Amino acid sequence: MPYEFLTVVMEGGVGVLTLNRPETFNAWNQKMRDELREAMAALVADDSLRVLVITGTGRAFSAGEDVRGMQGLTDVGTRGFRRVARGIHNVFDEIEAMEVPVIAAINGVAAGGGIELALSCDFRLAADTARMGFPENNVGLIPGSGGCSRLVKIVGLAKAKRLVMTGEMIDAQRALDIGLVEEVLPSEKLLPRAMELARLLAGKAPLALGLAKIVLNSCLNVDPETGRNLERLGQSILKKTEDHVEGAKAFVEKRRPEFKGR
Repeated sequence: MPYEFLTVVMEGGVGVLTLNRPETFNAWNQKMRDELREAMAALVADDSLRVLVITGTGRAFSAGEDVRGMQGLTDVGTRGFRRVARGIHNVFDEIEAMEVPVIAAINGVAAGGGIELALSCDFRLAADTARMGFPENNVGLIPGSGGCSRLVKIVGLAKAKRLVMTGEMIDAQRALDIGLVEEVLPSEKLLPRAMELARLLAGKAPLALGLAKIVLNSCLNVDPETGRNLERLGQSILKKTEDHVEGAKAFVEKRRPEFKGR
């Protein structure tokens, strides 16, 4: 499906979703939000997808919500705003829950909803020129699309409070130091590195990656005993798969396994 503000390219089980509204630093308006929701629904339903990479066009990953459209969000009323907010929250929740690895290739500015989008991904790689932050308090708001709830689990309470309360924009090296991103690369090497990681993950057993993601995400919010029960449940499912049989056979035969997601 063609989109006005996104591009989606699939190759060898790896999908690349690119935010494409560079004149606004890839900030989203209602049309772009709708397109992102449609694109993610299609990707979630695509069983050939093994890994997803999300990045941006131009100098930004995404500046989040387009401030010029915020009045429209106010005009819909309190309940209407919550309805609209659920729409974008659901997209981020789908990214977090989808049973494939998702890589954010943060090519430039990632602010507000832009960094919240990256937080919903499993891996965050950043260009050395990238800058990240939560400027919402400059317009009397808080990060309200996972910027509080996801951020605090990734960087810890004190660092999350500083980022949210000061609204400061930090550079890629500082983001690496506090654990907000996992790798920092020269701009020209960012997407090639993201694709290298994507291809590595695409060669793994997809059912095992999907269940590992589910169990790891769930273990953030449960006690250790429940976590171990989830591990055992996941393993009991994987032990019965064709991919496990193929992986064990390939190991013994000293060859590369051919996983089929069955």
